[in-house]
Amino acid sequence: MQNLLDFDAAQLTAWFAARGEKPFRATQVLRWLHRFGAADFADMSDLAKTLRAKLTAEACVTPPPLISDRASGDGTRKFLFDVGGGNAVETVFIPETARGTLCVSTQAGCALECSFCSTGRQGFNRNLTTAEIIGQLWQANKALGRDPKGERVISNVVLMGMGEPLANFDNTVAALTLMLDDNAYGLSRRRVTVSTSGIIPAMDALSDACPVALAVSLHAPNDRLRDELVPINKKYPLKELMAACLRYLDKAPRDFVTFEYVLIDGINDHEHDARELLALTRRVPCKFNIIPFNPFPGSPYRRARSDRIRRFADVLMQAGVVTTTRKTRGDDIFAACGQLAGQIHDKTQRSARATRAFMLEEQRPCFNPRP
Repeated sequence: MQNLLDFDAAQLTAWFAARGEKPFRATQVLRWLHRFGAADFADMSDLAKTLRAKLTAEACVTPPPLISDRASGDGTRKFLFDVGGGNAVETVFIPETARGTLCVSTQAGCALECSFCSTGRQGFNRNLTTAEIIGQLWQANKALGRDPKGERVISNVVLMGMGEPLANFDNTVAALTLMLDDNAYGLSRRRVTVSTSGIIPAMDALSDACPVALAVSLHAPNDRLRDELVPINKKYPLKELMAACLRYLDKAPRDFVTFEYVLIDGINDHEHDARELLALTRRVPCKFNIIPFNPFPGSPYRRARSDRIRRFADVLMQAGVVTTTRKTRGDDIFAACGQLAGQIHDKTQRSARATRAFMLEEQRPCFNPRP
């Protein structure tokens, strides 16, 4: 059975054409699937009965099953979805006064091993399919419903959940295409954001295939520190990353790149770090999104102190750069930035390696020579 959530408009049209159906049938089904959230072909009332019978025999509409739906005290909601094989991914809805943002996952785990990220610490299993990516939006729309005006509650989507979106390029682009399609979700390119740690060839490819708003997980002002915090930097260093950001802006729907910067106590939160950051990004039209580190079990890091967060942001703003400090949302249900973990059957064995390393460290003799 073919899961039709795996298809964007072009793919769905090709699938229908292979069965002798005209392109407008694909458009009708696309609208039923994504505009109206239909899962039963019998409900697609403007389709011929023969076509509905054919679809029932050959196709299905199968989003990832919902395991749990938890609400935070601040209104944030965290959904846990079953993606099979002992894996589950998390999706977070963040309500605000003027918008509702859904944070979507693209991988079961993450292979990039960023040291401050809960997802990165737990290992990697596999890429999500298009149906599993767009299915998070499909399911969240059903769970959240519509506002009193009849509008969908979700107005913005950010691919900032579990995984590196550009390491799952084809499925990510297919899902993005559906988000933007007027016959599906009809979101503006400015309201859909891809966050990347800086896979430069994929950034260039995204600007050609489906340019949406871009956020880059920076987190350090120099290669020495970024190599430690974001290991992909060893392959794609900062000078090359800044050049890639400039290229992306040629086709982007916004005239700036958002640089995300997690502030970690004593690691990257000094005023001289902020000044070095300004020098690094001086040629790139940008704004900064400062994110106080959100602790998670087993992390060696601590959140930067409030006074340091304030001074760091002040250095950037005094230089004329738009800077926001992200308000921590959903940390009471581990739904804040960097805290998403889900349930991952780790093919990389990273968790096991980390446990062995910790045990070896604990078994070393401790010498306390007398003065």
